Amino acid sequence: MSDETVNVRYMVDDVEAAIAFYTRHFGFSLISSAAPHFADVRRGPLRLLLSGPTSSAGRPMPDGRKPGPGGWNRIHLIVEDIEAEVDRLRNAGVTFRSDIVTGPGGSQIVLDDQAGNPIELFQPAGRP
Repeated sequence: MSDETVNVRYMVDDVEAAIAFYTRHFGFSLISSAAPHFADVRRGPLRLLLSGPTSSAGRPMPDGRKPGPGGWNRIHLIVEDIEAEVDRLRNAGVTFRSDIVTGPGGSQIVLDDQAGNPIELFQPAGRP
């Protein structure tokens, strides 16, 4: 991996389902798979590490807390046409946390991957 690669780890319930979700819906390519424990996928400079419950990243913390999917930290994907992307993904059965919100910088919407991890789609202002 180069210094220009951004690595993000997501905890997932099912590594194979996560691979399918990201490659099918968002154009990620599979780098490697050690399913059901771990896989990594790439889209441009983003390397997404998909860690299942049996991965080393899934081990309980010293205080007993267990890492799991969900939360609000998210990957942020720029799209050309947010309404078309939302329609495409809704038709594919993807679950959204919000409706499209528009502000001075552009429009955004938050959706969940199959494990409940958030993804933000963002269309910068000034694009049709």
